[in-house]
Amino acid sequence: MSWVKVCKDESLKPGELFEFDYQDKKILLVKLDNKIYASDRICTHAYADLVSGILNEKEKTVTCPLHMSVFNLENGIPQNLPAEEPLKLYETKISDGEILLLI
Repeated sequence: MSWVKVCKDESLKPGELFEFDYQDKKILLVKLDNKIYASDRICTHAYADLVSGILNEKEKTVTCPLHMSVFNLENGIPQNLPAEEPLKLYETKISDGEILLLI
């Protein structure tokens, strides 16, 4: 595993669903309350891109646009069916104004 540069911290706006592709991984990043959450971007139930989903900033969840499964951004766990498998999460950090992702 290694740290990969995603973008400048200022490029990720609070409450924005941000997509990042690295090799074969499709990753979703979200900045909420000055914390950056990163997870797999594809719903674990059916192939749907969560960057097109609905963000609930208060609950820190994203809703899949296809079958409406809700995923917790803090732990990746789906909150309802049809999704049963959690999203894979990634560690993030900010260094010299850049967002880095541990992949």
